[in-house]
Amino acid sequence: MNSASSNLTNNATAASGAVSPTAGTTATPVATAASSAATPVASVNATTAAVSAPAATASPTFSPLYQQIKALITQSLQSGEWKPGELIPSEVELAGRFKVSQGTVRKAIDELAAENLVMRRQGKGTFVSTHHEARAHFRFLRLVPDEGVPHYPESKFIEVKRVRAPADVARLMDLKSGDAVIFIKRVQYFDGVPTIVEELWLPGLIFKGLTAERLVEYKGPMYGLFETEFGTRMIRASEQIRAVCADAGAAQLLNIDLGTPLLSSERVSFTYGDKPVELRRGLYLTSRHHYQNELS
Repeated sequence: MNSASSNLTNNATAASGAVSPTAGTTATPVATAASSAATPVASVNATTAAVSAPAATASPTFSPLYQQIKALITQSLQSGEWKPGELIPSEVELAGRFKVSQGTVRKAIDELAAENLVMRRQGKGTFVSTHHEARAHFRFLRLVPDEGVPHYPESKFIEVKRVRAPADVARLMDLKSGDAVIFIKRVQYFDGVPTIVEELWLPGLIFKGLTAERLVEYKGPMYGLFETEFGTRMIRASEQIRAVCADAGAAQLLNIDLGTPLLSSERVSFTYGDKPVELRRGLYLTSRHHYQNELS
């Protein structure tokens, strides 16, 4: 069977530009942001250019003000000032805090909402997005039924253990080869039919204490557990997909014939600061389901 592959990137990248004002600053964050997020970059670049190249070639970078505000809000999200599911301050309050116009704050929040970091609720305000929201359950689960409405599968855990990271896993997760990782293997069922075989690797340091017993007893999306109990929120994912044929192991777990066509995915999920915190490799049976991705 010929192999077809494509790279799909789910969701937008979270803002990662670090700026120095702290979450609790009330009087001078923007002045600080302007000097620490925009000016120093320009100064450093200009100085470097003066030393290494003619002045005419210097091209200092510039960060728009709303991007600086977006970075400051993201910094507060990352620090836990506003926790998943909580209401963040209003645009007026944030404008006062950062000493900028309400329009600048609105533009920053528009981008954060587009990246699923926050969620606007009509008449209620803007809330920190959480994996416990119903709509969030399917941000990273792209396999949907050909007929009927999308629903979350049931999981049967085959293996959960602490191991040393193989070289390929360490490379994708920005770890050292041999670092401790949590390895999870499971089969997911839709309406009682085995449909997905997954293998996951998680950094052992972050997910210390994660056990098979806790995974089994937790009733909800796995990312909700990661968010609630390990303080790790998945922001975006980069995924590669190709067509494969079922080997003996997959055929047994999915109760299908050897060589049955499957969809193979390899996904690296990232948290704030574009830090990889999960590697997930899955095999999808698509006889009754299809992989759906919205492009914009």
